[in-house]
Amino acid sequence: MGATVTTANTEEKTWGGGNEPLGASYGKLMMWFFIVSDALTFSGFLGAYGFSRFKFIETWPLPDEVFTHFPFMHGVSAPMYYVALMTFILIFSSVTMVLAVDAGHHMNRSKVAFYMFLTIIGGLIFVGSQAWEWKNFIHGEYGAIETKGGSLLQFVDNTGKRVKLEDFAVVLPEEREQLERNKGKWFMSEPALPTYSVAEVQAGFKAHPEILVRTEVIYKDDKATKADATIDHTLSKPKHKTVLTRAESEKRLANAHLVVEGANLVRNEYGSKLFADFFFFITGFHGFHVFSGVVINIIIFFNVLLGTYDKRRTYEMVEKVGLYWHFVDLVWVFVFTVFYLV
Repeated sequence: MGATVTTANTEEKTWGGGNEPLGASYGKLMMWFFIVSDALTFSGFLGAYGFSRFKFIETWPLPDEVFTHFPFMHGVSAPMYYVALMTFILIFSSVTMVLAVDAGHHMNRSKVAFYMFLTIIGGLIFVGSQAWEWKNFIHGEYGAIETKGGSLLQFVDNTGKRVKLEDFAVVLPEEREQLERNKGKWFMSEPALPTYSVAEVQAGFKAHPEILVRTEVIYKDDKATKADATIDHTLSKPKHKTVLTRAESEKRLANAHLVVEGANLVRNEYGSKLFADFFFFITGFHGFHVFSGVVINIIIFFNVLLGTYDKRRTYEMVEKVGLYWHFVDLVWVFVFTVFYLV
């Protein structure tokens, strides 16, 4: 029962509930509640990412060096280009969703179906692009060495350009056996063996004097000192990783523990392990939202074709799924900004 407000001349009744509080139907109101709660969840994830990044800022991977692939352009460095294209496709799908909602307000079934079809295609392209990006991230490109202390060593030539392990590692006449549960201590096991062993990388490095080691620590001009003899300053630039001299490179490589190829939840050839953890979790969680939205859009699309909403005389379901789709697109703008650009 609603409360009553009495004044000198009038008696007004405040909101007393009803079927459409705040002028919104029950379905729309529940969708808004879900969006607010989900926004808080994503805010927590992105906040944790930001805290971790600035806590380990000196060893955090540089996005321009990680996301450099573009489909059908193998070997061509295109930093952030494909991520930008993915973002454009997802935002464009929001435009088609707006047009579908507007067509629903005019009870135009054919236009609703057309624009929802374009929205579904855009969502599928985005999900497929994320899967392709994950594949490249997991597979890796250059490879690296992890030392016994947990530090990461990458390789560059004397101009500072990254060098792949396959470009200099040698193949030694040695047999490597993968550790399996029935052969290891305490039933320990290990993932698939890397392409090269530590000894093969060390031998190849020794045979190529032009190759240097690059650490995961970001080098900045204002922090460098002339007394630091372990850094080759001619190869170091602002926002680039620290490149060691040949002598220091040999010293650090002698402490090698294992070869790292690609990234997973345990190791990461690009830098800090937390980067890979957050990448898989945040982009995976968002990708699940996009995939769910695509499935819901497909269901609504077939209902549109069957004339379900014409019989109901309302296309409110299209509007409700549109709210969800716009939210997913907006979240990606924040993920793209925080994860890829900042």
